[in-house]
Amino acid sequence: MKFALVICTYMRPEPLLELLQSVNRQTIYPDEIIIIDGSLNQETEKIVEKNSFDSLHYYKVSEQDRGLTKQRNYGIDRVGEAIDVVCFLDDDTVLETDYFEKLIATYKLHPDALGVGGYINNETNWDFVGNQYMAALNEFYFDGWKRKEGSRFVLRKRLGLDSDCPPGYSSLYSHGRSVGFLPPSGKTYEVEMLMGGVSSFRKKVFESLQFSTYFEGYGLYEDADFTLRVAKKGKLYLNTAAKLSHFHAVSGRPNQYNYGKMVVRNGWYVWRTKNPKPKIVSQLKWHCITILLTLIRFSNTFTSTKKAAALTEALGRTVGWWSLLFYKPKRQ
Repeated sequence: MKFALVICTYMRPEPLLELLQSVNRQTIYPDEIIIIDGSLNQETEKIVEKNSFDSLHYYKVSEQDRGLTKQRNYGIDRVGEAIDVVCFLDDDTVLETDYFEKLIATYKLHPDALGVGGYINNETNWDFVGNQYMAALNEFYFDGWKRKEGSRFVLRKRLGLDSDCPPGYSSLYSHGRSVGFLPPSGKTYEVEMLMGGVSSFRKKVFESLQFSTYFEGYGLYEDADFTLRVAKKGKLYLNTAAKLSHFHAVSGRPNQYNYGKMVVRNGWYVWRTKNPKPKIVSQLKWHCITILLTLIRFSNTFTSTKKAAALTEALGRTVGWWSLLFYKPKRQ
C-alpha cells in the first residue's frame, strides 16, 4: 500500500525536525511527506531547507489557509493520485522505528478499516493485573490492565456521571474516555474516535468528508468530530502496537481563557455530532458534567501550582457555557 504523511505545523521548527528524523529511521518510509506550515516566521522553512528528507514537499500557507483543519484539508488536496492511505502526525511527536509498519499492516489485517490510529506510549503508567482484577474507585481497569484514575473521573463515578462506553467511544451525553484510556496491550481495538495527530485514513474517505473548518486555529476536538463522522460510514481501529511519543510542545497553543471557551463550545459541537437530537436525560448529564469540570478547574486555583492558568481557563469555560444559551455553534 502506498501511503502519504501529512504534517501540519505552526511555530515549532525544532520539534518538527525531531519528528522528521524519527520518520527517517522507519522500517518502511512514506511515499510522500507533505508539510503544511502556517508559521508566522521563516524558521520552519529554514529547518526544512537545511535538512534533506526523501519525497518531502513543503508548503507555506497564508492567513486564509492557516489553522489545523484548514491546513489538513490543504494537505489532503496535494496528496498524489496513487496514494492509498493518508497519515497525520502532530509536529511534536516522535515515532518508534516500526510505527508505520505496524500502522499500515492493520489495513491488511482489517480490510474493512476506513481509518487506523497509532498509540501514544509516554503519557500514562499502566500495570497488567489480569482478567480477574477488581478495580478500586481510584483506578481505571480495562482488558487486564489498570491505571491510576484522575480525580475528576473519581468524582464523576461518585456522582453517577462516568462514561457508559468503552474507551474510544462517545456516550449519548458525550464526555467519554478517549483512546488514551486503551492499555498498551499490543492489541488492535475497534473504536469510533481517533486522535487526529496520530491517525490515518484510506484516501477514499476524503472523497466525501473533510475536516470541519468550524474548528478554527488550534482546532480542539476537531479529530473527534471528523472520526465520529467517518465511523458512521465504516470501521475505525486503534493499533496499540504502533507506538510513538507525544511531547506537547507549548508553542502554538491558545491562551488559557480561549482554551477554556473552546473546551465547552467545541465539546458541545462534538456532542451533537454523535447525538444531534439528545433526550432530556442526555442533555442534563452533558450540562452537569460540563459545570462539574468547570468547578474543578476553579478549585485548581487553590490547589495547583499554576493558579493563574487554572483561573483563566475556568473563566473561559464559564463564559463558553453561558454563551450556549444565546448562540450555539452552527454545524458545518
